[in-house]
Amino acid sequence: MFAEKFDQAKLLADARAIDGLEDFGDPVFYRSLEVLLKDLAQAPLNKLGANILSAGIVRSLANRLRLNAWFSRHPEIANEEIIAPVVVVGMMRSGTTLIQRLLASDPKHCTTLGWEALEPAPALDYDPLTPFLNDSRIANAEQREANSRKYTPQLFSIHPSYAHKGEEEIMFLADAFMSHVHESSCQLPNYRAWLDQQDFTPAYQHLYRCLQILQWQKKHRGEPCQRWVLKTPAHLGYLDTLLAMFPDAHIVHLHRDPVDTIPSGASLNTTLWRMHSDDVDPRQVGRQWLERMSWTNQRALDIRETMKNDRQRFTDIYFRDAVSDPISQIEKIYLALGQSLSDQARVAMTDWLLEDGDDKLPKHSYQAEDFGLTDALIEQRFHAYKQRFH
Repeated sequence: MFAEKFDQAKLLADARAIDGLEDFGDPVFYRSLEVLLKDLAQAPLNKLGANILSAGIVRSLANRLRLNAWFSRHPEIANEEIIAPVVVVGMMRSGTTLIQRLLASDPKHCTTLGWEALEPAPALDYDPLTPFLNDSRIANAEQREANSRKYTPQLFSIHPSYAHKGEEEIMFLADAFMSHVHESSCQLPNYRAWLDQQDFTPAYQHLYRCLQILQWQKKHRGEPCQRWVLKTPAHLGYLDTLLAMFPDAHIVHLHRDPVDTIPSGASLNTTLWRMHSDDVDPRQVGRQWLERMSWTNQRALDIRETMKNDRQRFTDIYFRDAVSDPISQIEKIYLALGQSLSDQARVAMTDWLLEDGDDKLPKHSYQAEDFGLTDALIEQRFHAYKQRFH
């Protein structure tokens, strides 16, 4: 146990010391932080894990401080509107990253890049009028990618994160301390149970602010941002909250047999747990991941049922089709948006597919039995989903 690493007062002080900032903004996040820290203090972590996770908390707090400082310096950031985003959702390993990055290849679209995901607000000496002169975030992200490839190749092969490619905005939810990121890192039973009862509106409000400051920066860099492409599997369980925050969003829902996706997610989480703890039972991780994804998927089914008269809001894409003919599936999405795929966008997407194939990653091998799961058990838990979509 490393309870001292998760002392709230110390972590808040450490975050304030980074830039000398004091104002965290809306105090609504304190309750989420308190519940998370209490469980982390009791988690069976090793020293390295405690250091990594406590440093992550400080980084999230520092991000909040910087974000609030920039909104105070430049009140016009709050006027940025995130209009009609395309939001890609689906269980992990269902093709969401493929579709997200193809859509983001359209020069008219924008997405959160890897170097923006961990630090959406720039350092205080950043000059938006000369944005390329003094932004250390890019070099920091490139070094993180290089370190991940070198020191954690298994993790990188399961979930590659690139400095200059589209990334999930899940870290923005983590910075609100209302996210399933934390439970993927170690055993947090109380925080997990507490999260299930919470209204995630504050987390999505924070996400919106992060997109506002990113859009403001992109405009200063001369990057068109006519439509955002968002993506994270975590949105699947909160489609109602997401659509309340982005009422004109279009949802692209990826589908793949859970028998193929659930063991992969369990493998990823087991790898993460082992980075932070010495004694990890993959079967426990597998059970928790099965519970989380069945909970998430059922929420998505329930929300979509309530919206069955608003079907034009959703485009369903099947993994097998996304892999066999990705451009045709992109055309299907554009048709649902009432647009045509331009020649320029088509060429950019084709080029991206060729470039993406050049990055040969280590093979990710796993079996359901490694995590105390069976195909029959997974089939049982996702029976309603498979009846509807498979």
